[in-house]
Amino acid sequence: MTTPRTEPELVVLLDASKAPCGVADKATVHTDKTPLHLAFSCYVVDSAGRVLVSRRALSKLTFPGVWTNSMCGHPGPGETPEEALVRRGAEELGMRREDFVSIECVLPTFEYRATDSNGVVEWEVCPVFVAQVAPDAHVEVVPDEVDAFTWVPAEQLIAGVQATPFAFSSWIGAQLSHDELRAALVRRV
Repeated sequence: MTTPRTEPELVVLLDASKAPCGVADKATVHTDKTPLHLAFSCYVVDSAGRVLVSRRALSKLTFPGVWTNSMCGHPGPGETPEEALVRRGAEELGMRREDFVSIECVLPTFEYRATDSNGVVEWEVCPVFVAQVAPDAHVEVVPDEVDAFTWVPAEQLIAGVQATPFAFSSWIGAQLSHDELRAALVRRV
């Protein structure tokens, strides 16, 4: 488990050409006028071909209680998306660096914009990763981040999101519409 943050978490703002152009406090950036910023999404998979699917904490500002991919986050200034992924693995799922066997960026230029029912906008350039974990990797969700989780076979997740997109986050549907991501999840079996 990680220690709680004492300083504000900063997100990297992006200009129209997707180049970094500043930083903002994460606590203030997500509004009805959210600026474009850098993020990442990650699908944690195990050696049996299962994907960890998480339900966002009910206390989250955006999309509370929604089922989605394993974890998401924002790289800080000077932090690579891979470094942020490992940090968020600890902050959301209680995972350690050594739990990750491999980390692969599958959709490096994925971008989305989604508005929650409360009017808060997510607008992110969001590289999408698949991270395989060791067989003995332990998940201990952090309640402020994750309400619940389950492991599902990749094919079932893909079929479930296609059949009932309203039950999942908008970004998981958009991400799983890409052949590259579906193939990366399924080939791990």
